[in-house]
Amino acid sequence: MNKKEQLIQKFEQRKAVIGIIGMGYVGLPAAVAFAEEGFTVIGIDVDETKVAALNRGESYVEDVAATTLKPLIEQGRLRASVDYRDLREVDAISICVPTPLRKTKDPDVSYIISATDSIVEAMDNASAVGKLVILESTTYPGTTDELILPRLKQNGDVVGEDFFLAFSPERIDPGRTDFTFRTTPKVIGGTTPACVEVALALYGTVVAQPVPVSSTAAAEMVKLLENTFRAVNIGLVNEVAIMCDRLGLDVWEVVEAAATKPYGFMAFTPGPGLGGHCIPIDPHYLSWKLKTVNYTARFIELASEVNGSMPEYVVSKVGDALNTDRKAINGSRILVLGVAYKPNVGDVRESPALDVIHLLQERGATVRYCDPYVADLQGEGFDLQSILLTPTALEMADCVVIVTNHVDFDYPCIAAYAPVVVDTRNALKGIACKGRVVGI
Repeated sequence: MNKKEQLIQKFEQRKAVIGIIGMGYVGLPAAVAFAEEGFTVIGIDVDETKVAALNRGESYVEDVAATTLKPLIEQGRLRASVDYRDLREVDAISICVPTPLRKTKDPDVSYIISATDSIVEAMDNASAVGKLVILESTTYPGTTDELILPRLKQNGDVVGEDFFLAFSPERIDPGRTDFTFRTTPKVIGGTTPACVEVALALYGTVVAQPVPVSSTAAAEMVKLLENTFRAVNIGLVNEVAIMCDRLGLDVWEVVEAAATKPYGFMAFTPGPGLGGHCIPIDPHYLSWKLKTVNYTARFIELASEVNGSMPEYVVSKVGDALNTDRKAINGSRILVLGVAYKPNVGDVRESPALDVIHLLQERGATVRYCDPYVADLQGEGFDLQSILLTPTALEMADCVVIVTNHVDFDYPCIAAYAPVVVDTRNALKGIACKGRVVGI
């Protein structure tokens, strides 16, 4: 058998060893899924604290329960390491490292390059002969073939024959239980047709619906389209919220009524801005790439401008609400409810709540926050800890700002005791409130 046939057989028989680089929100759920399917999995991470926790069976990712992780560790199905040399024994390597933006909003692919170089170094400066290498980190079209491929074939090995390379974008949505790593369709693009075939054989063992596309660049573009679609539509509805405010209309009523149309409309809701690991970041990868071919991605840049201005807009609503009571933001006590970027998770990456708090503090407010999922913001440039949501805490606040609508919040209590509420999520809909409620 040739190398392609050998790998496919190993994958189909669950006899392969899978290496996953990056044990975060993307890598760890994938590692658990493969281990549950019967594969042996080695997770690589540069964070020794994470590696130690994983090898004790302790999970730091909300979507992976310790009760699920620990038996896999005990059975030897999954182990973590900081040593890239452990990848010598694997048959497939999945790269799940961060791809942040620089302050200039240019792509930072240094983690991808570092991971690839570490793979090559671990193989004693040989390519990944006989292995499948998959990039899952979100990036701009062309990354896989332009940055990873040359490093893997530097010794003259042929992609699609000696080793196999693919891109398969992660679609993890933290906190979701209806669509998981296993149940979400998996887009797969390969450098060659043989690469697609091998990658399909691997992912076909753990995901319900593999979706092959013609190239790695097409797969990279798919992920950017998905999140650019969301960013642009959120930008649109955020601007509609501002329009409705100027026209004296209720944006929530307008959106809900429009959503009754059974075709041609998809409901998006306004909010205090964008957060998370994908939507605020991914469109800028596409925008940057288009600039290299002398094209301006106008929708992306406009959506970014609108969404980026929403925290400032929320703070202006706080100022207006306080002015009605003859108060200023300066010196007022503001209670922010929810600092995670989305409901029912503890993830604060790119959360608009951080911008809202920062802007309020800049204007002289005394800010406290409550979030049942985020105990403190020490690592986010603040010196704040979550407080209990009590009637006294609500009554003491000059203004309460609902930024993240966690299901754990006692909304009837908020309605009964908060003197003024700026509700950015329509969380108090249908609840009789003692104080004033200001929407966005």
